[in-house]
Amino acid sequence: MVDHLRDRFGVEPVCRVLNLCPGTYYGRKRRPPSTRAQRDAVLSEQIKDVHQANYGVYGSRRVHQQLRRQGVQVARCTVERLMREHGLEGVRRGSRRRTTTPDESVPRPPDLVNRRFAADRPDRLWLADITYVRTWEGWVYVAFVLDACSRRIVGWQLADHLRTDLPLDALEMALWQRRREGRPQADGLIHHSDNGCQYTSFRYVARLADVGVMASVGSVADSYDNAMAEALNGTFKAELIHRRTWRTRDQVEYAILEWIGWYNHRRLHSAIGDVPPAEYEANHYRYTNTPAPTGAR
Repeated sequence: MVDHLRDRFGVEPVCRVLNLCPGTYYGRKRRPPSTRAQRDAVLSEQIKDVHQANYGVYGSRRVHQQLRRQGVQVARCTVERLMREHGLEGVRRGSRRRTTTPDESVPRPPDLVNRRFAADRPDRLWLADITYVRTWEGWVYVAFVLDACSRRIVGWQLADHLRTDLPLDALEMALWQRRREGRPQADGLIHHSDNGCQYTSFRYVARLADVGVMASVGSVADSYDNAMAEALNGTFKAELIHRRTWRTRDQVEYAILEWIGWYNHRRLHSAIGDVPPAEYEANHYRYTNTPAPTGAR
């Protein structure tokens, strides 16, 4: 307050009104920063760097975890305090728009998951869903394939339509990705989705059968039957899509490509021990009897 008013009224008059000795004020100005203040200044820069390097979406918990991974010893309450002082916070999720509709005229595969979104190894359970992005050119739609064990996005595709080709291309990417990493087709792999007509179409179900993947479909109009895929959509929208205005489809596609690279290889995921999905998979193959993929990078 003295610094704010000194040019207008002078130091001594302000100190007199505040019942403060001017010597105390001058002594404080000459005193070097305390050890805590110096430490806070260093930590604040490290916190800003972590927050900025991760799309500005990390809250205090993930910032704290990332600092620990970098060898920085700091209490979480300190991270919370400094983030609050600098106006840094994580993102919050919004609502979801429906993108798939059921087709009652075709047979529906059974629900093999029953809301148990757990797997003891990668490529045991894949979850698929479609979400949307609004651009100046119109709506574009994004299909994801998520590994339930590692939370890794193994396949994705973007299109300006909701035909079966969209999720089918995402599935093909997931199959290609695992082949590229040197992993043989896993026995007993389940592919789970909602009851959308794209996932129950003959072409999609036939392709799953061709590669020996068991199709599983949740009940009609029940988002909880595909909750983990829905959660990924919410994370995607909150951390990337809702943070800016999108002009073109190409702009969205490039941004999604970068975001998925960050999500798979750098983003800390609380459900798998606060490590990135790719690191979790590498640790799985390192510490189990399953041989590591020969072609993995």
